[in-house]
Amino acid sequence: MRHFLWLIDYSKKEIKEIIDLAFIIKKETKARIFKPYLKNYQLAMIFEKSSTRTRVSFEVGINQLGGNGIFLSSRDIQLGRGEPIKDTARVISSMVDMVMIRTFGQERLAEFAKYSKVPVINGLTDLCHPVQLLADLMTMIEFKKFDFENPKKTTVAYIGDGNNMANSWVILASKLGFNLNIATPKGYEIDEFIKEKALEFSKESKAEIKFLHDPREAVKNADVVTTDTWVSMGQEDEKEKRIKDFQGFQVDKELMSLAKKDAIFLHCLPAYRGYEVSEDVFEEHAKEIFQEAENRLHAQKGLMVWLAKWQNR
Repeated sequence: MRHFLWLIDYSKKEIKEIIDLAFIIKKETKARIFKPYLKNYQLAMIFEKSSTRTRVSFEVGINQLGGNGIFLSSRDIQLGRGEPIKDTARVISSMVDMVMIRTFGQERLAEFAKYSKVPVINGLTDLCHPVQLLADLMTMIEFKKFDFENPKKTTVAYIGDGNNMANSWVILASKLGFNLNIATPKGYEIDEFIKEKALEFSKESKAEIKFLHDPREAVKNADVVTTDTWVSMGQEDEKEKRIKDFQGFQVDKELMSLAKKDAIFLHCLPAYRGYEVSEDVFEEHAKEIFQEAENRLHAQKGLMVWLAKWQNR
């Protein structure tokens, strides 16, 4: 049995297998062909953090695969009233075939997986957001900005907070071997453990990862430019300070002009125009952004089918 808690646990070959499956299923979906890959599967979807894209993509995804999604907020289950995570995991995993959790600390997810009898998927934690990176990777491939056979031809620039998205980009680059420039304000760097693991993986993949504080240097000649909100859920009381600290890190026309002429822009959404991205850059690259959002559905379908196949080996 395999869980999908973070990309650290996955090889380049396994990531490619998931993406290949996602593309097959996406093609079928576009042709209105819905094969029951997961017929009668029950997916429990536990949300301790609210969501738009994560809930819709997983619920629609499992339904299109022939299964059923069960939405569970912290208000709906005993976990929200203090029941130990391990007890909740034992109970829920005895009744369903797969669990997706969107929660706070990575340790909560890890404990649930430890006691679960079925695969557990990370729908987002404060540390990482691996399902989003699968969608981003699909989008890069569709716009011809990444090739598994020639990863060194790709340079990605991430501008902004060293948050769960930045952490996930670093691990993905270190696994696949593309070049990545991470530009964060001082004091907002990525997680040190993630950085250490990425540098370790990069020795094999030959990825070049640069940790910078100058967004202009990071974006220069990039094929892909990406960012995320400066104020994530749970950080609302820091909003004013963060906006001040992130001055100069907005992805605007001037900054995008330093990337390659045909560079694409990605954003995991929700986007706050006028903060991490300007209105004109967002609208100019809306095609990429909303294709990326749609790819959450297809990437997660590929992931769920892959996990089920692994479990049935």
